[in-house]
Amino acid sequence: MKTLADHLRKRRLDLKLFQKEVAQIIGADEVTIYNWENNNTTPFLPFIPKIIAFLGYNPADTIVKKTLGEKIKSYRWSLGLTQKELAKRLGIDPTTLGKWERCESKPSKELLEKLNNFLLL
Repeated sequence: MKTLADHLRKRRLDLKLFQKEVAQIIGADEVTIYNWENNNTTPFLPFIPKIIAFLGYNPADTIVKKTLGEKIKSYRWSLGLTQKELAKRLGIDPTTLGKWERCESKPSKELLEKLNNFLLL
């Protein structure tokens, strides 16, 4: 399984649920589930934690993350947070967080420790 759509569709079929039933569980509509499963659209961030709860696991965890940027982005995504929201929680500028996620820069030792404590990396 390569995409979120693959994981979502497999879980729904394993549970023998209709898209309408999954929509009720996640808080979306049936057309939205159809579009997600067919890779026509991607879920907005606020839906990601609900999708992870439905799946029972984070599909991003099935991908080996090598860089700090990949780890930060995966954790942020699993919580349904934007860069701006996570940056605010960390007390940094969102541009700085974006650079970390893209591996364009690295946090200082002090910020790395704060990040590790917050993200439990």
